[in-house]
Amino acid sequence: MVLALAHKLQKEGYRPAILSRGYGRNTKGAQIVSDGKTNFKSWEAVGDEPALMAKNSEGIPILVDENRFRGGMLLFEKFKPDLILLDDGFQHRSLFRDLDIVLINGKDTKKTHKLLPYGSLREPWNQLSRADVIIVTKNTSNKNSSYLNRKLNTIKSPIYRSNLLVENHLKSLDKTQIIISEMKDKKAFLFSALGDNKSFEDTANKAGIRIEKSYAFTDHHKYTNIDLKLIQKKFISSKSDYLLTTEKDMIKLNKDWSSLPIYALAVKMTLPENLGLSNMLD
Repeated sequence: MVLALAHKLQKEGYRPAILSRGYGRNTKGAQIVSDGKTNFKSWEAVGDEPALMAKNSEGIPILVDENRFRGGMLLFEKFKPDLILLDDGFQHRSLFRDLDIVLINGKDTKKTHKLLPYGSLREPWNQLSRADVIIVTKNTSNKNSSYLNRKLNTIKSPIYRSNLLVENHLKSLDKTQIIISEMKDKKAFLFSALGDNKSFEDTANKAGIRIEKSYAFTDHHKYTNIDLKLIQKKFISSKSDYLLTTEKDMIKLNKDWSSLPIYALAVKMTLPENLGLSNMLD
C-alpha cells in the first residue's frame, strides 16, 4: 500500500519519500535504505519491508529510524521531498501528520475485532475517528460481512476499496521469471512469514496456483539453515513440484536456498481512481 500511494503521488507530480521504523533490523538509528537510485543496505540492516520497497521503487528516497521525527528531518535535509509517507504510523501519536490513511481488512470478523492479544486491533474501533481516509483491503469480492458493514457505517471518513493484483509470472531466486499458466499442472508447497499468512494462501489460490501443502512462520521471521532443512523436508514429503513464497520472504533467503525450486508470487496494490490525494493534501 505504501508503494502504491508513493507511485500515485509521483504520477500526480509530487516528490515523495518513505519513512519506516525498520522493524526487525539488526541496526539502530537512521539508515538510508535508498536515495531513489541506489539501494545502500542489506535487508538485515533496514528490515525486510523497507528493503522490498526500495527494490520495487525508483526515484523515491527511503529511510528507517526508530525516532520518526529525527528520520523525517534527515529525509527533508538530504532529499528535499514534497511529503513523507510514514509507514505504519497511525499509533505514532507524538508526530504530527497532515493526513491519516487507515487500512481495514475486508475479511475482518467480530472474532478478530478484539484488542491485542485476543484479536488483531491495536486500538478500540472508535479511535478511527482520527482517520482522514479509510481503505478496505483484502476483499476482491466487494462483499464484506454484515458485521463489518455495520461497523463501517459508523465511520464518517470517506471509505475506499483497493485490490491486490497478481502479476502473470512468478519470480525465482536467480531473477528469472516463469508464466503462472505454465505451472497450472504442477503442485506448489507454500511457505511465508507474514502478519496474515492465510491471505497469501487465498491470493495464490485465486491466481490458479495448485496448492498441495503450506507452512506458516511468524511475521518478519528471519530464515535460518534450520528453517531451510525444515522446509526442504516438508517439501519432499509433500511431493510438490515447487516452492512458492512472497517477495517479502524471498528477499530474506540466502544462496543456500538456491538448490530448491523456489518462486515468489509477484503482486501489486491498485488504488481506486477517485482517490484524489492531491485534493486531500491541499
